[in-house]
Amino acid sequence: MSSQVIKNTESLLEPILEERDLELVDVDYVKEGQNWFLRVYIDKEGGIDIAECGEVSEQLSEKLDEADPIKGAYFLEVSSPGVERPLKTEADFQKSVNKNIFVKLYEPIDGAKEYEGILTDFTDNIASIEYKIKTRKKVVEIPFSKIAKARIAVTL
Repeated sequence: MSSQVIKNTESLLEPILEERDLELVDVDYVKEGQNWFLRVYIDKEGGIDIAECGEVSEQLSEKLDEADPIKGAYFLEVSSPGVERPLKTEADFQKSVNKNIFVKLYEPIDGAKEYEGILTDFTDNIASIEYKIKTRKKVVEIPFSKIAKARIAVTL
């Protein structure tokens, strides 16, 4: 059911985001406690502000009311993905070359299931991540299909 809600929401969102030159980062439909939440994460080059999120939320809310793809009550939230933006697609990885990222894998590579480091390359669906072990730099090559989750990693 939730995958259908996500698909329907994405198709309703597409023209709204296209018109505003915004990018869809992610859509989540989750139950927390007794409540359902439809969360939409949007962005654009240079970042997005709260006013734009509010405008997209209003437009999407109208379209959701018309189409009524979700049975029952839910809360709609439209926001920026934040600084630790998730990386979901090959395009996300290509745009993130030379950035610090964190990845979780479905199965270990070189004995580890998590890596944090600089994404030095993304070619032929292989992410090359340079990371440090103590003072030594190493590079791991990870097939895109083995990545369970990934995000930009902020270092302090």
